[in-house]
Amino acid sequence: MKKIFSVFLAGVAFLSLVSCADDYKELNQNPSNVTATKPEGLLTAAINEFQPCGYLVWYNNVTYLTKWSQMAGGAYDDSYTSMGGCGDQGSQYIATLKYRNRIKNHIETTGETKYNGYLAATNLLTIYLGIFDTDVYGSIPYTEACHYDDLGIVTPNYDNMETLYNTWLAEIDECLTLLSGNDLDANPKQDPAYGADWSKWAKLANSLKLKIAVRLYNNDPQKATQLAQAAVAAGVITDTKDDFLFCKATTVSTGNSDYQYGTGNGITSVVASDKVLNFMLGSKDPRVRFIYTKNGFNSRVVQSFIDNGKYEDLPTPVKENVILDENGNFKAWGGMGEPWVRYTAQPIVYSPEYSSEQGIISKEYYEEYFKPGLRYQIKMSDDNVKSYSPFSYYTTEMRKGRDGYTIPTAMEVKDDGTIDMHVIQDNDPHALWTMYLSAGEVNLYLAEFALLNGGSFGGKTAEAWYEAGVRASVEEFNTLASKNQIPYYGTTYNYDPFEKKIDLEEGEIDAMLATDNVKLTGTTAEKLEKVYLQLLMHFSEQPDDQFVTARRSGYPKVGSTLLPFVEFTGHIALSAIPRRFVISDPLDTDLMRDIKRAAYAEQGFKTFGQNSMGAEFNSGNAPLNVERVWADKNAPQWGTPKN
Repeated sequence: MKKIFSVFLAGVAFLSLVSCADDYKELNQNPSNVTATKPEGLLTAAINEFQPCGYLVWYNNVTYLTKWSQMAGGAYDDSYTSMGGCGDQGSQYIATLKYRNRIKNHIETTGETKYNGYLAATNLLTIYLGIFDTDVYGSIPYTEACHYDDLGIVTPNYDNMETLYNTWLAEIDECLTLLSGNDLDANPKQDPAYGADWSKWAKLANSLKLKIAVRLYNNDPQKATQLAQAAVAAGVITDTKDDFLFCKATTVSTGNSDYQYGTGNGITSVVASDKVLNFMLGSKDPRVRFIYTKNGFNSRVVQSFIDNGKYEDLPTPVKENVILDENGNFKAWGGMGEPWVRYTAQPIVYSPEYSSEQGIISKEYYEEYFKPGLRYQIKMSDDNVKSYSPFSYYTTEMRKGRDGYTIPTAMEVKDDGTIDMHVIQDNDPHALWTMYLSAGEVNLYLAEFALLNGGSFGGKTAEAWYEAGVRASVEEFNTLASKNQIPYYGTTYNYDPFEKKIDLEEGEIDAMLATDNVKLTGTTAEKLEKVYLQLLMHFSEQPDDQFVTARRSGYPKVGSTLLPFVEFTGHIALSAIPRRFVISDPLDTDLMRDIKRAAYAEQGFKTFGQNSMGAEFNSGNAPLNVERVWADKNAPQWGTPKN
């Protein structure tokens, strides 16, 4: 996409494609005065505003979502059972719903059914976002939303979650009918997702049915299974060539650069969990290299610690993999070797300082993993100090196209006695590629349904769906890492002779699939655990889906030999861990007050704001755990799957 949009519709943001003046010869007017509705341009506008989790998701929400599901490491304490509010979630669907309604009104007014493909695509975008919004809040205004222009509705009623699922399923069927029509207009330049290939949009539609089906299963397994059967029979995304994975814009000449680079918001540092990393490293899962950053200890940094008499201060996971020569200098990496040894995690520990004082963990363990202080720092003078990260964090370049990276380097003393800080940076911006719904996700869902229905589903065995899902997921993460040019992909920066690139290598996926951690063997319950764990790995870049997968399945499981859920017995009950976001009691001046209160009451939400969580509920049965959204009503408790 090399075109940009301008907003001209009163009351509703409308972006129409603008190019050179020659495109407007027939209009005989200034392009800036054009206000005609263009359905193809409205689809483009909808795609550009399509954001599943909102601006603040990685700055705010992910901290909660990854801790509740225990997919991130670090210090867990009373804040584990609370949240200080969520960022930009619950109304993301509005961004595309307004365009869907505008296109629909245009077609109904003009009779130009050739635009039905754009209508269906925009509707599917809206359904996708609506699923995410209901995951954490339940009821939302939908059928009456964004109808001020045509129906004069100012205070739209809420639709409950069950109604929403039924509405969306009916709309998906309508979309499939529209997408199968003859003589549909198809301008590929207006569709950065699929290039107006309506057959691929149809596969996305059926895959959205599957996404709803897995959420329905705990409440209505028969209906969920029937939906899944119909979806796979009609054609879902099972091949990576059909992935809903794309870049919104390669260049933007003017206007909103978020379309090109992503939102650019600050990202809270989410540290890798030792449980998750051990599971992934146990199978040499290549996605480790794409999801997480390398720690700060390459061989030259290790040598600088040796040179400065601080070898014993190295992080234990680093030191354990260092091989020294006869003179005590760095010789080689042991263990799994580069790049694997560069991925280190923080353990999951309840209130580390308290646990240290109580003897639950040693003081040395506490100091190393939670209070490193100056331990991982080299200081040559007040102005010459370098600190190094002992842990791996989520790779920010997978969601920010303009994020810089500073390669860990050692300070060097020059011949004249001055100190060279030796700064190497990678600050090149890259247009952001994002994965929304893919073959990895779909194949793993079908493996799940196969295991829940006797071992086969849709004409394939659980093993076949599972292997296809794992294989596709790794390939998709490799694609994202390559497209987004994350640190160490395709380069070692020519600094450390022991450094290795992180690119996917031939044979890695086969080797991974053959390991005990991944190979689909054992009882049905053991196989299901592996399917759910692979879904959790796959959703590392989609924290809402990762959270929902853990919530609906009960995995990770307490006591698992693969990836255990840590139970803080005597401190935080499993039933104190939240399962949805907090809501606030609407003000009396809110025009939607009565509608909101009625919607909350229908869902059984009785507790609002800070009163719905906190340390006082650590004994269990906290409101954010008990007062669940409809799809979560019959799901297992955290860490305790039904099977």
